[in-house]
Amino acid sequence: MAKSTPATVALEKAGVAFTLHEYDYDPNAARIGMQAAEALGIEPSRLLKTLMAKAGDAVVCVLAPSDREVNLKKLAAAAKTKSAAMLGAAEAERITGYHVGGISPFGQKKRVAVFIEQSALSFERIVMNGGRRGLQVELAPADAVRVLGATVAEIC
Repeated sequence: MAKSTPATVALEKAGVAFTLHEYDYDPNAARIGMQAAEALGIEPSRLLKTLMAKAGDAVVCVLAPSDREVNLKKLAAAAKTKSAAMLGAAEAERITGYHVGGISPFGQKKRVAVFIEQSALSFERIVMNGGRRGLQVELAPADAVRVLGATVAEIC
């Protein structure tokens, strides 16, 4: 299967060093991020799930450890809005250009604000979706923050 996705192209263009990890994606997994972490033998708090949400009127991308839940009140506070809510799957796919289970924060169709859980920065390397189901990219947290222009905040 081709390893080039809009996400990997965006990372290469930005000059970011990353490692690809492939695994057998399970479309029936209750928690996709946890299934990816388990399949790859990666600590769940180091593998970040990519979620799409609405903070106020703006669509945002949220990167959170796969073993934790996003606190919508904390996300709203980080985005300086009164409320936040998760987007439905169809809307997330339309906005990002990716399929659920393969949504990467990199190379999305439309650039949106990105929020990353601050605990992720405690790791030397973090892992997140590489732009298709069954593909993850591993990189330094500082590179992810820089390339995405992400806001680091306590959102879980």
